[in-house]
Formats: sequence, C-alpha cells, structure tokens
Amino acid sequence: MKTNAARLLDSLGIAYTLRDYDVDPDDLSAETVAAKVGMPAEQVFKTLVAKGDRTGVLMAVVPGNAELDLKALARLSGDRKVDTVPLKELQPLTGFIRGGVTALGGKKEYPVYVDETLELFDVVAVSAGVRGTQILLAPADYLRVTKGRTGPLSRPKA
Repeated sequence: MKTNAARLLDSLGIAYTLRDYDVDPDDLSAETVAAKVGMPAEQVFKTLVAKGDRTGVLMAVVPGNAELDLKALARLSGDRKVDTVPLKELQPLTGFIRGGVTALGGKKEYPVYVDETLELFDVVAVSAGVRGTQILLAPADYLRVTKGRTGPLSRPKA
C-alpha cells in the first residue's frame, strides 16, 4: 500500500524502501519498531509534533533511542518555549495518528527540525505515515524533501 509519503517521494524521483511490521497498539515505541524492522534504534527516527511560542506548530525528528530536548528545540527554532502538542491535537493538526506521524506528505507543511545524528547514517527509517510501515531512505534526501534543519535536539532517555 502506497502512503502519501511514498507518493511524494515517487513524484520527486527519490529512492526509498518500504518496510512493514506488525503493530502492537500497546507498544508504539521507536525501540520496538526498530527491532521489528531489523534496524538499530538510533537509526529509526520518530517524528514528534510541538508548538513554539513564536513559530507555532513544528515537527521534531529524533532518534528512537533518545528523547526530545525541548530547550534545544526552542533554541534551534527561535522560540523561547516549546511544548509537545496534546495527543488529541495530533490528528487535526497533521492528519496522522500516534505511531504514524511523519514530516513527509502531511496535510500541511510545518517547519521540520531534525537531530543532527541523522547525518551519521547511510540510511534511516521514518514513519511512512501509517502505523506498521517505515520508509528507509538516505538522510540527505529526507532533509531535502522536508526542508529539515539539523541541530542537537535529543538527549539520552532518562
């Protein structure tokens, strides 16, 4: 099944691979997804939706083995304060449900901020826009399509 994210990449001539996995609605963690798609968690990136006091809605993309540093995101985005959006706002803002959020092919384009570790890999995985499918692609292609800005955004999980 092609998602909007895959169709977007197709339209731009960008090479990617889709990798499906069985979804456990009780465990949508990036570490679990990484294990199911056979990749290290630091190479599987999760997309979080946040709201800055100056910039409004934005997306933060961090490795699966780390957590988002909100202060670092605020610095990178030019905000004084940033908070993740409540779960109930996720689908109205993005068109995606928890576990299926992606910066590729959403109903609206938001600024995308990506942890700098993305560029350490030849291939990374991000959500294809639905639970149960990851898109594997080159980090440079991901950054180009999302207009992602990189910086230090993550910290080790507590």
